[in-house]
Amino acid sequence: MSDLSKDQQILVAMRKTLAAVIKDVTPPPGMKHPLSSTTIEDLRQCLALISAREKELADLDGRGGERPYYADQPQEAQVVPISGLKRPQGGT
Repeated sequence: MSDLSKDQQILVAMRKTLAAVIKDVTPPPGMKHPLSSTTIEDLRQCLALISAREKELADLDGRGGERPYYADQPQEAQVVPISGLKRPQGGT
């Protein structure tokens, strides 16, 4: 995380802290949630704003478009082993 700007570090810390608070106060299924619906909506809006600003900063740094993927998910770029390449015949 040291390669991120101070603003990016703050946003990451805020996002992780909000997510941890949400996780800690989320009750088991069937129990009443301790937070009001207004507070829950405010948390959603905060997380959306943090996410949008993180994307803006990543785009400015040329890091935009980074998305997580599954290991078995096909990728656009394919690795071609050098050993499989052959030189053209008759050329220099």
